[in-house]
Amino acid sequence: MKYYKEILQNREDAARKLAEVIPMNKLKDEQWELVGISKGGLVLGSYLKSRVKNRLDILLLEPIMAPNNPECEVARVSETEEIVIQENLIDSFEIKLDYIYGEAHRKHEEGILSKIYKFRKGRPFPSMKDKIVLLVDEGSETGTKFMTAVKTVLAQSPKAVYIAVPVIPSDVLETLEPFVDDIFFLYDIDDYVETELYYKKLEKVDDETVEKILEENK
Repeated sequence: MKYYKEILQNREDAARKLAEVIPMNKLKDEQWELVGISKGGLVLGSYLKSRVKNRLDILLLEPIMAPNNPECEVARVSETEEIVIQENLIDSFEIKLDYIYGEAHRKHEEGILSKIYKFRKGRPFPSMKDKIVLLVDEGSETGTKFMTAVKTVLAQSPKAVYIAVPVIPSDVLETLEPFVDDIFFLYDIDDYVETELYYKKLEKVDDETVEKILEENK
């Protein structure tokens, strides 16, 4: 079994290496929309964008945790109120769907809406209709974040949807592949632990950095 640890220096290193597997000329010529699906994904996207003039934005998502386990994510909601549920977990914990939908609404009202005003000054997520979209994140533990982003974008009838992620669990890669046109990645890992483990330095991204990137990419 191959052992992976600190295989990437930082987000800039990950972006530089990802740019070698992403068809950057095609991305530039076809004006793909770059969409970070987390704060870290936005920073990674900004490094990718430094080589092109494509649009860059963030898609805001909030996790929904199990009622008796605040560390266990059982679903996720996007800013357009698309929801992806981990059905195996809600079945195991006997969580009612009413709880999921209620929490999704609360997270949207209390968390996402305030971030829309903070980060985008109230501007909603732009329509991806007939666009080619590249969803970007720094890693993926369960795939729920990517699946929620994919569901959100597909609901807007894009021309194509791609994913760019430096490190991804092998099983998540297999799960996501049928839903997108292609996935650009560096390492698919069988025994994925947590994204931080695969970077030498993965600094926490503060709100000011997000605001600055979005302001520069209006």
